[in-house]
Amino acid sequence: MSTFTYDLTLAGLSVGSAAALSGIGLIVTYRATGVLNFAHGAVAMVCAYVLRQCVVGWGWPLWLGAAVTLLFLAPGIGVALERFVFRPLAVLGGDPAQTLVASIGVFVLLVGGAALVWGQGARDDAPELVSADPWGQVAVVLVLAAGVGAVIRWTRFGRELRAVVDDRQLAVLGGVDADRVAAAGWAFGSFTAGLTGVLLAPSVRLDPYGLPLLVMEVMAVAVAARMRSLPVAVVVALGIGVGQSQLTRLHLPGGEGQLMRAVGANLFVVALLVAALVLPGVGTKDALPRTATARVATPPGAWIVAGVLFLLPLGFAGSDLHTSVQVPALGVVLLSLVVVTGRGGQLSLGQAAYAGLGALFTALLAAGRFPGLPRVPELAALALAVLLVAPLGLLTGWPAIGRHGLALALATFAVGVGVSRFVFAQPYATSGLSLGRPSGFDGDRAYYVLELALLAGALLAVHALRRGRTGRALAALRDHEQGASAAGVQVPSLKLLAFVAGAALAALGGGMLGMGLRAFDPSGYDPVRGLLWFAAVVVLGADSTLGALAAAALLVGLDAGARGGVAAALVGVSAVCVGRFPGGPYEAVRAAAERLRPQRVARLTELGMGVRRKLRTAEVHTGSTATVGEVVVHRQPITPHPRPRAPRPLTPPVLTAHALHARYGGFTALDGVDLVVRAGQVTAVVGPNGAGKSTLFHCLAGTVRPARGQVRLGGRDITRLTAHARTRLGIARTFQQLAVFTSLTVAENVRVGAEQGRVAEPGSVERALRLFGLDGEVRSRPAAGLPTGTLRRVELARAFAGDPRILLLDEPAAGLDTAEVAALTRVLRALAAEGTALLVVEHDLDLVADLADVVHVMTAGRIVSSGPPDHVLKHGALNAPEAAREFPA
Repeated sequence: MSTFTYDLTLAGLSVGSAAALSGIGLIVTYRATGVLNFAHGAVAMVCAYVLRQCVVGWGWPLWLGAAVTLLFLAPGIGVALERFVFRPLAVLGGDPAQTLVASIGVFVLLVGGAALVWGQGARDDAPELVSADPWGQVAVVLVLAAGVGAVIRWTRFGRELRAVVDDRQLAVLGGVDADRVAAAGWAFGSFTAGLTGVLLAPSVRLDPYGLPLLVMEVMAVAVAARMRSLPVAVVVALGIGVGQSQLTRLHLPGGEGQLMRAVGANLFVVALLVAALVLPGVGTKDALPRTATARVATPPGAWIVAGVLFLLPLGFAGSDLHTSVQVPALGVVLLSLVVVTGRGGQLSLGQAAYAGLGALFTALLAAGRFPGLPRVPELAALALAVLLVAPLGLLTGWPAIGRHGLALALATFAVGVGVSRFVFAQPYATSGLSLGRPSGFDGDRAYYVLELALLAGALLAVHALRRGRTGRALAALRDHEQGASAAGVQVPSLKLLAFVAGAALAALGGGMLGMGLRAFDPSGYDPVRGLLWFAAVVVLGADSTLGALAAAALLVGLDAGARGGVAAALVGVSAVCVGRFPGGPYEAVRAAAERLRPQRVARLTELGMGVRRKLRTAEVHTGSTATVGEVVVHRQPITPHPRPRAPRPLTPPVLTAHALHARYGGFTALDGVDLVVRAGQVTAVVGPNGAGKSTLFHCLAGTVRPARGQVRLGGRDITRLTAHARTRLGIARTFQQLAVFTSLTVAENVRVGAEQGRVAEPGSVERALRLFGLDGEVRSRPAAGLPTGTLRRVELARAFAGDPRILLLDEPAAGLDTAEVAALTRVLRALAAEGTALLVVEHDLDLVADLADVVHVMTAGRIVSSGPPDHVLKHGALNAPEAAREFPA
């Protein structure tokens, strides 16, 4: 091995060792708490600054500064974060939405705090903790990884750690101190972050933005290890580090050489892109904060005030007006987050990349440097840049189709980092580039007027995407993706629409921002800036257009009128507290006002008391009505035994399943199941837990694809059709766990089913509301906060509103009282009498006996008995020992 190659290998091992340390810390924190710590890089940066302050600023010995920083400060930060930020969220249920936003909030807070304390300038005098020889670093990494692996695998603490990750509540019930385990995980993770920071600081320029981003790029190591395997993380880190160093030896001419140099300098970014976009996703739960109630409409007076405030800068002059020019442009960028994240429920941490591309393309088009296109005027360049960037929204839109939660957050962040490193940071794309303003709008005041006009157009576009059929479909997608698909919403297409529209708005805002500043500044669109924008929009109400405008004014105003970092620190503090008011501060103030408002109790007069007594007496004798919550449900007297019914003649099969097989790992869920669902009949499937009922239901609904077998609708093979495609063919379903859209009203929930279902009829919404007793005052109430029984009827009404041929009902009586079950039974009978085919999976055998025409008993993935309910429930269930235990004769 030549000396040059050996030196490059040593340099790569040094970088790889730091990356391995970071990966070990991320994995331990994730396995101990379930939190992907986006603040890992910020903790590393703070520790590097503190060590520099101790040694360079205060003159401490290096060993003392390192001991204080790594043994006290770094673990202390981790323990403080666990105790004051993430433990309260875990107590509230560990919602991945809130933990993700809180983690980003900590990142933004630490970056802003560092900028406030140490300034935003870069430092190149960070002390060197260890010598440049990397073999000691590699040895430390290997010993640390082996020790952590041994502790996790063979000690009691490791067993407790695995138990907490699998099920925190169950581990607590088993006597595990989950708080102690989580605190230890956070302390160790922060220690490795601090060690990573002090090792990397001497080889890079220390600044509040660059080092955190560099550490976040090596998150690829932990993602490639699936957030589980420490050996894989170490090997990947060392391999990428050495590979990145060796690539510097290649010197190719022309564009290939420039691309290779960019890859060689950013191999960890390439690994992050591959890990986030190609490998299976980490963490599939939804990761968007859900509001507890439907969003309250912004009072008209607030828009009047906002309009006045946005017109005020027209009276400014000088630097004040020049600063104000940035507010409408940034407002348009943040509106893109309202569309993608607030309304569509899709995490997007890479909107800064699209804003930067909008500014870059506008500058290139106006300068005549865009490949294949001539020079165009600035305003036309802006419009053309928006059209060119919008399709690039598919870069994050395509991953969003199959990814959720943390996986989607990583994918969008990786795209943002990739664009920043491979486009904005490359001289061949940005060198010597300037950006002017459109002709006639060169002055600040004239340009501000143009910006207000463009902002108004963006607001109208966002309003159109948040209202009407598309707005309701986006809200349904945000509140419950599976429920939206079951209602007929074309989820993949809608996600792509949200990301493309978001990219277009971000590009428009980015181009406006660049023309306002008369320059293309790559640092203004870096990924850290994107995280700050995301956090600001979320804390001020992700689904609020007025909140986005307020966030723009806040960020620009604080950065211009105060020391750099104030805006980031303030947004970070608010994001850390997002678990307390997920709907934004306006929602928090409104909820507090509701709690403080004195409640007036209505009292009946003597006449009213007498009328109520008479009505109650009549109800006891006739069984005429029952009140559920605030909804009156008409009913007949409830009979304790099922009424005998004449057998219905056989009708042609509508939905058939033939030889369905399904497996989960090594477990066989369905083993050759055949099923026929006929029009005008109620078919029930019963059986013990684990019998395969839910898997069969999902195969029929389209949410699970069987390994073998066939599902046919009439004469058509629909085995490979998606859930929403089946809904539009006439197969509607409900869920065992309620799938309602909590941010929409009851009537809007039903309207989604009517708009997206098989047939859109003008009167279908009103008919469904009447049929299920939802046509009173409750129709205009938000679904959030309604009783379970009412929500169950909302879900049924939504399924019915699309005029389905087949209704698949998964435990429809769950959460209903006796009166509601009786009313539901009569409704379902009426639907069957009108020709609708019903398939019911239910544990309530009394309901099955009273409702079903045909009953199938399942056990161990097979149907063991079929026939009329009076025969099967008394005799057929005894044919299988497992079913006999669940359904005794």
